[in-house]
Amino acid sequence: MSLIKQLWLTIAVLLLLAFVGSLLIGVTSSRHYIEQEVRIKNNDNANALALSMSQMEKDPVILELLLAAQFDTGHYQHIALRDPQGELIEQRVASEHIDDVPDWFVNLVRFEVPPGRAVVQDGWQQYGTLELASQHSFAYRSLWRSTLELTGWFAIAGAISLLLAAWIVRTIRRPLRDVVSQAQAIGQRRFMVANEPRTRELREVVQAMNQLSQAVRHMLGEESDKLDQLRRRMQHDPVTDTLTRAPFLDQLQAHLKSEKDDASGTLAMVRVARLAELNQQLGHAATDTLLVRIARRLDQLANLYGYGTVGRLNGSDFALILPRHYDLEALGNDLAERLHNLGEEFGATVSLPSALCQYSQGESRAELLASLDGALAAAEARGANAQEVVDLPASSVLYTRHDEWRQALAEALEQGISLAHYPVLDSKGQLIHFEVPSRLRLKGEWRPAGVFLPWISRLAMAPTLDLAVVSAALADVESSGKAVAINLSAESLVDGHFVGELLARIQAHQGIADKLWFELPQSVALQQPQALRTLCHALLGLGCKVGLEHVGTQFGKIEGLQDLGLSFMKIDGALSQEVESRSDQQSLLRGMATLAHSLGILTLAEGVESRDAAQVLFELGLDGVTGPGIRHREGNDAGDA
Repeated sequence: MSLIKQLWLTIAVLLLLAFVGSLLIGVTSSRHYIEQEVRIKNNDNANALALSMSQMEKDPVILELLLAAQFDTGHYQHIALRDPQGELIEQRVASEHIDDVPDWFVNLVRFEVPPGRAVVQDGWQQYGTLELASQHSFAYRSLWRSTLELTGWFAIAGAISLLLAAWIVRTIRRPLRDVVSQAQAIGQRRFMVANEPRTRELREVVQAMNQLSQAVRHMLGEESDKLDQLRRRMQHDPVTDTLTRAPFLDQLQAHLKSEKDDASGTLAMVRVARLAELNQQLGHAATDTLLVRIARRLDQLANLYGYGTVGRLNGSDFALILPRHYDLEALGNDLAERLHNLGEEFGATVSLPSALCQYSQGESRAELLASLDGALAAAEARGANAQEVVDLPASSVLYTRHDEWRQALAEALEQGISLAHYPVLDSKGQLIHFEVPSRLRLKGEWRPAGVFLPWISRLAMAPTLDLAVVSAALADVESSGKAVAINLSAESLVDGHFVGELLARIQAHQGIADKLWFELPQSVALQQPQALRTLCHALLGLGCKVGLEHVGTQFGKIEGLQDLGLSFMKIDGALSQEVESRSDQQSLLRGMATLAHSLGILTLAEGVESRDAAQVLFELGLDGVTGPGIRHREGNDAGDA
């Protein structure tokens, strides 16, 4: 039983005891007082009537008339005149009918009043004994009315007391609810700071928990900073603070294998021509400044066109990945202008050729880089800040115009979507859930998500697709009973209609809500933390799990990570590439897993390509793996990693 219910029960019992006790005391006191009054009346009336009889002639007729007159004018139950031997001389008796007082009340408070007795004299001799008992109906009626009035006043007082108690309980419940919410948040590894209530005992509890939250928040902040420092030391170029060659190429490979909308976009390369000569002419410090300025220009483009990635492939070559961007002409003009301005700042001897191309899912990384490198060499041969654009082969394009894509996607969504199933397994080979990327039928074939998701995003059709995926996933869970992970796009997160419809559909399938895992890109946590926090709390309240996918090196930069309420995170496939032989990457993954576990977040690895890689990841502390090297056997939920 909750504390509030116990408090209400205590208040109700106290009020009931007070009411019953006061009523009993009031009724008992009134009954005792009425009994005394009736006893006195009986005695007084008996004495007065006996005195009258003693002074008159003892004629039986006269005595009978006197008794009848007295009985008729008063409220008597009976009047009896007896001789000295106790024989009845004359008697009058009335019925004890009480028509306006309940029988149960009469039986409960029945009066025990002895009749009044007096001696009737005949001169100096005793004529007889007079016995007189008053009628009790008026007494019962008076006591019944007083009891009703007392009950009414007690009811009014009780109602006022309950209203006052309700206000007091609500005043207590508000800080108590905050304390409970904070305790639950700490249990979920969300370290929030609550306002201190005025109640001393609750204030002391809140102060202690706030100190705990701040201490843990500070500790997690330090761990996040250490992790970020480790990441930069192992993966970033010390001069330009961009990714070095290996992690950059791993990131590109992850995009080319992705099932998401980042599976296609633009890849650009910039070269500092004749770097060795520039180093001799400008000096080491000036050359480093030039390299830093180039990296900053590319980083500005990465932020301007979305969350892109900048890397330094070698001493003179820089590269830029821009997922979901396809306007090579606009990007090329912007890049050329920035490089031209930078070249003018450092003199005519600085040559910064560049090359651009589009990448798409399934392409070979080696072939892509080879074609781009050839274009860059051609641009360098042209001199100055020349630029080359690699044309995309026409055979790799399904549709060429926006209206064609829109019509094809709309028709495919009407026909229905298909879900692929990729298992996510734990260290014992048990199934955690299935990833269920969508498939659409385009040009007669089921196409993977990486083919059409970029156009879904460009045509603002993401909420429609996501709702279709949710419906298909709900049907899949109901038929198979297996947990599934559903991808939600950043565009859907800010669509109020989509969020409302999503919650409504989950509420309609509340019985399987615990088997629904929703995952959003890491970029959402960086760009829209408040919207993500609101959705997380709503979905967690329904019993679902919410996490981030493609979590990479910016994990430690997520604002308010401990307050999001995340259930899991999937580490980007770029970090699991060749993890068996790269100790620096192992250290980074171990740090990320430790930080996530301190927040109660399950850590899963994407893009795992072999059993050996999976084993290394489990040894590093990760909780699950998925990727092309992961196989699931339906019979016993075991996996072959």
